[in-house]
Amino acid sequence: MQDRVGLLECIDRHVVHYVEMRFWAIACFAKCGDDITGVVSRLCLAKLRARATNGDYLIGVGSFDMTGPAAGVNMMGYANMYQSTAGIQFRLRARTFVVAESSQGPRFAFVNLDAGMASQLITIKVLERLKSRFGDLYTEENVAISGIHTHAGPGGYLQYLVYSITSLGFVHQSFDAIVNAIELSIVRRAGSRPRQVQLLDSSRTGSLLNTNSSSTPVTNSSNRSRAFCQSHVGDVTPNVLGAFCIDSGKPCDFNHSSCHGNDQLCMGRGPGYPNEILSTQIIGERQYQKAVDLFISATEELTGKIDYRHVYLNFTDIEVELDGNNVVKTCPAALGPGFAAGTTDGPGINKLWRKLRDLLKEPSQFQVQCQKPKTVLLDTGEMFVPYAWAAAILPIQKLRLGKLIILSVPGEFTTMVGRRLREAVKETLKSNGNGEFNNNTEVIIAGLTNTYSQYVATFEEYEQQRYEAASTLYGPHTLSAYIQEFKKLAEAMAKGEKIMKGPSPPDLFKAQLCSLLPDPFGDSPPPGTNFGDMKQDIIVPKNGTFTKGDKASATFWSANPRYDLLTEGTFAVVEMLQGQHWTPVYDDDDFSLFFKWKVDDSYLYSMATIE
Repeated sequence: MQDRVGLLECIDRHVVHYVEMRFWAIACFAKCGDDITGVVSRLCLAKLRARATNGDYLIGVGSFDMTGPAAGVNMMGYANMYQSTAGIQFRLRARTFVVAESSQGPRFAFVNLDAGMASQLITIKVLERLKSRFGDLYTEENVAISGIHTHAGPGGYLQYLVYSITSLGFVHQSFDAIVNAIELSIVRRAGSRPRQVQLLDSSRTGSLLNTNSSSTPVTNSSNRSRAFCQSHVGDVTPNVLGAFCIDSGKPCDFNHSSCHGNDQLCMGRGPGYPNEILSTQIIGERQYQKAVDLFISATEELTGKIDYRHVYLNFTDIEVELDGNNVVKTCPAALGPGFAAGTTDGPGINKLWRKLRDLLKEPSQFQVQCQKPKTVLLDTGEMFVPYAWAAAILPIQKLRLGKLIILSVPGEFTTMVGRRLREAVKETLKSNGNGEFNNNTEVIIAGLTNTYSQYVATFEEYEQQRYEAASTLYGPHTLSAYIQEFKKLAEAMAKGEKIMKGPSPPDLFKAQLCSLLPDPFGDSPPPGTNFGDMKQDIIVPKNGTFTKGDKASATFWSANPRYDLLTEGTFAVVEMLQGQHWTPVYDDDDFSLFFKWKVDDSYLYSMATIE
């Protein structure tokens, strides 16, 4: 990765489509001359400095390109078949942070993906590769793989069928790019060195609606790795101007997020509306300014032991004891109509999902009763043809770094769900830790980690059956089940006890259907031309000079980017003449440069536009 300094570096990969950006951040800063670059998160930043050899932790960081297929592959997030990759604005990366007490002591690896979410199949295959390289050094217990909730990366890498419908099946290029990047980011981790971690609070940055403040760790390393991590923000948005009707421009019906009864017309607006790129920049700059403040003010050092607990649970059949000895159960996975409707960040495609419902399966009477008041639209938990449509076995995980506790959760938790879970875990630690945990213990959440099971809403939110509740798969008592099971992990950690592994999730790699995604085409340029020949040269302004704000654009005949992902490389380079030599100054990982791909009007040949 090239070493660059500047404001635009602090706008991380997911910010290009700026729809999810409240995160806790690990590894964020480096000082280069008088500039400080990096990114800020909702929950935390930790400042990490090299120390003498008697430092408290050994920390290594590594990063690797996981961009994947940049042309014609459905993006993961909105379940919209018409949202496909068509170039690159930022390269996507896997970033690994390994923290150990000593070379032989306890450690954990936190892997941050520029992807919508983690995948159970990716986790399984990564752990297999790590075992072949490192033996038992890295296992499912001490490795956390977490997505940042971007909706602007290639899909087709999850193993459960419902997530492969809009990507037209399993996409091996997407999957392989991510698995390879995770493995190599761990292998590449910059040799563990003694370092100091400092903890501080970060508050609202003006980047989101419906925020709450908490505490988080920030890091500062000399090789400048930085990452955003999704927290419990399933019901927040950076569309801070609010939601408006696209036909009239008036505010949407607040209670129903609709316009004249039509939820497809209600869309959120970011701070730079109608320019999404400007919104991206504004959000990034707000985070950058907050990051600088936090970097300067960080003082509290994290010390203490490293520990972890992990368990697999069958979330379709958990008995949960509520207050008053009332025992309830979770349900097989199911999606409600609110899921198909989408949100103001991106309306759903009702017709597609309703057609699928009619073609597929009627829910059992047990499922109908268990999921109430949700009306079952897609009975994914009872659908197994040609293989499982939704997860039944889920992992939950707890990592400890001194007084900082990270809860790895396999979904998108709403703000209130996260608060209740964090409070329950903290109280359990305090009451069982014999004074080791107290009010200063910080509990944070890493969402979308190790696998994906969509949303988790509170019981009260579930009653309303809006998007997040309709996407809460395992019924109205899902949160209560999470709290119950995480309390068990917390108690085991506080008492120094081990915990049973639980039932392993299936490995469905061999069950994946052949993709219906067409093979790339454009094997040759038009007759009489060569790849790289210019189709449209830059149009120079009449005054002969480009000024700030002008856009320079050139189009070339190109092969399809899926033929070669150019991992750790670039599809576009802008060079500057410096004396007698041309020097690269921008590539497809820079905010100011766009690499756009499309086919020509004949649909036979490919073009690449550099802006």
